[in-house]
Amino acid sequence: MSGTLYLIPCPISSSAPAETIPQRTLEVARSLDYFLVEAARTARGTLKSMGHPQPISTLTIEEIGHDPEAGKIDAWLAPVVEGRSAGIISESGCPGIADPGAQIVQRAHELGIRVVPLTGPSSLLLTLMASGLDGQRFRFLGYLPIHEDERRAAILAAEAASRASETQLCIETPYRNTAFLAGLIETLSPTTRLTVALDITGETESIRTKTVAEWKKATEEERTLPKIPCVFAFLAEPGRKQAPRYAPRNATRKGIGQNLSRGKPQGEKPLRKKRPSSNRS
Repeated sequence: MSGTLYLIPCPISSSAPAETIPQRTLEVARSLDYFLVEAARTARGTLKSMGHPQPISTLTIEEIGHDPEAGKIDAWLAPVVEGRSAGIISESGCPGIADPGAQIVQRAHELGIRVVPLTGPSSLLLTLMASGLDGQRFRFLGYLPIHEDERRAAILAAEAASRASETQLCIETPYRNTAFLAGLIETLSPTTRLTVALDITGETESIRTKTVAEWKKATEEERTLPKIPCVFAFLAEPGRKQAPRYAPRNATRKGIGQNLSRGKPQGEKPLRKKRPSSNRS
């Protein structure tokens, strides 16, 4: 019988694992001695901070890197096929979510290996939860293009998509945070709501949502971001017949043009009741 492949989230800030990682996740991590990790050095530190009972040097830790080589996946999973359980650990957060792991999980399914995702922090979901933006429909864009023209086009395309009530989330290399925020403020519409989430779950956690117009009025100090992991999210005002399920008060209901703040219809046609059918079944 094959072992189990566990997906083990790890802290996304400098806070102690016990502060953000559930006990069940910690117990599973401590019970394993075979790990597939994005970066071996970081994973050793993570396992030590999680209180792994064995000397870290005695654990089997295979480094899969940021983009695992397809030709090595079967070899990595061979011990699991033979009955040894393993855990996947990324640099930060949840494996397979904006981090490596999905290719290995795909192959595990093909081999009939049981895959178990464990609970832990996700900067993307925590940002969405705290943003006040639409959480019914959302899209993670990852990193946007580096070149200015391509980036501007990508931002405008994402903003257009967000008008259909779809929150857009993206990230940037920490040392570019300030420049990236400046680009968003310059490119997005003044009424678009923009969230900046820094050091989520950390001691200096900051999650702020403002309209782009409000961000423009903010002080230079407020718009200067530290070089730490940050998630950006934005949602444009809806089109004439499109509105988010959780919308600002002045939004328009989908398809009927009703102003939510006034509660008054704006030119919709009265609905005609259908005549009951004479056929009974």
